[in-house]
Amino acid sequence: MRSLDWWTIFIYVALLAFGWVSVCGASYTYGDTDIFSLDSRSGMQIVWIATSMALALFLLLLDDRFYDTFAYIIYGALLLLLFATIFNPHEIKGSRSWLVLGPLRLQPAEFAKFATALAVAKLMSTYGFTMEKWKHFAAAIAIVLLPMAFIVMQKETGSALVYLSFFLMFYREGMTGSILFTGVAMVFYFVVGIRFEETMLWDTPTSVGKFVVLLSVQIFTAFLVLFYCYDKRHFWTILGGSLGVTLIALLFSKFVIPCDIVWLQMGLSALTVGFLIFQGMSSRVRTYYFIAIFTLGSVLFFNAADYVLDNMLQQHQRVRINVLLGLEEDLRGAGYNVHQSEIAIGSGGLWGKGFLNGTQTKLKFVPEQDTDFIFCTVGEEEGFFGSAAVLVLFLFLILRLIKMAERQPFRFGRVYGYCVLSIFLFHVFINVGMVLGLTPVIGIPLPFFSYGGSSLWGFTLLLFIFLRIDASRNMIRQ
Repeated sequence: MRSLDWWTIFIYVALLAFGWVSVCGASYTYGDTDIFSLDSRSGMQIVWIATSMALALFLLLLDDRFYDTFAYIIYGALLLLLFATIFNPHEIKGSRSWLVLGPLRLQPAEFAKFATALAVAKLMSTYGFTMEKWKHFAAAIAIVLLPMAFIVMQKETGSALVYLSFFLMFYREGMTGSILFTGVAMVFYFVVGIRFEETMLWDTPTSVGKFVVLLSVQIFTAFLVLFYCYDKRHFWTILGGSLGVTLIALLFSKFVIPCDIVWLQMGLSALTVGFLIFQGMSSRVRTYYFIAIFTLGSVLFFNAADYVLDNMLQQHQRVRINVLLGLEEDLRGAGYNVHQSEIAIGSGGLWGKGFLNGTQTKLKFVPEQDTDFIFCTVGEEEGFFGSAAVLVLFLFLILRLIKMAERQPFRFGRVYGYCVLSIFLFHVFINVGMVLGLTPVIGIPLPFFSYGGSSLWGFTLLLFIFLRIDASRNMIRQ
């Protein structure tokens, strides 16, 4: 008991309290007389909170070695449950991710997060494991991608994307930063390329989106050569050559003959790939090959982005992306949720309208306002200062998780701690950004706030398993 991190437990209880107030405000209807009734969502949320606290106590009473010993068994059981859920006959809002057991509905994807975190921690804590060996790294990625694939098959893309947060933990444990950088670069290519594809540069036939992306590929490649090959001469060759030729072509297109210089940039990219391969063969430094793969992959990914958007994504997913990028408005369709959420948050002002006094939420203008969009209730009823207080609480939680993870004496505890940290960080960043219109609407809950037992139990499992592991950090093993 003395070794428990009581600050984290205090933050947990505070978030539960704020969460219940928010669920109550979001689900309240004018004329309701009993917010504690089990027939209301606010009353049922009390049940979920009480059972979560009982679950937390149970987790703290278990021996910390239980989680290490049975990590693979727990992971295997959750995988089987996820696989069985694919064939679930109950479809709720287009998703087959819910198991309906009488009046109880459970979402196995919420529980698979802690199981995956335990399995990854178990693997990475085995003797001889190192991120520098591709076989070991591939095994760790496979543990993460397998439940992710099953969840995608359940048509629950939002929950599946949460598993990408594990790459933050991989980076902390030694994964090369180039992999993380590649992921960020791909997002940049997609957003800029799609958003400005139809915008022309200086009244020339050159697309701004394609121009910026291909120029960025050249610049990124040059800096990768500098940072990973420590070669300043080749850095200036690639950067100077690319910028110089592009500038000359751009001026020619502007003042002499208008032409699409994107084709020239594609040719420069091909020459850069050939140059890198030649340098790799002559110097026998394999890093040049990896950078060449990055350059070629970037160009291929960029050119495939349009095809993926138009032919592989579903209609509602394409509309959501276009709305987010400002290509469509669609305030009555895909953009309706975010638009109403922004109105609700903005109407709260600095101090908010007060508990149960929000008009947008009481009149049910915001869909899913007590689940995925519950943060808009905080903004409307508690205002800017209430919203800031909630975000500060989450910030304190993240900082405590970092401190706890760093003080673990064994790699199992540290890896699991960073898995928990990454999952919480992803959920908070994406959910709040989604409500504010800054990130895509992918339908993931806000930890300890969104209504429902599955998410609340899932986050409690994640957090209190780590608290139990952390509480044993000073024990002397026989």
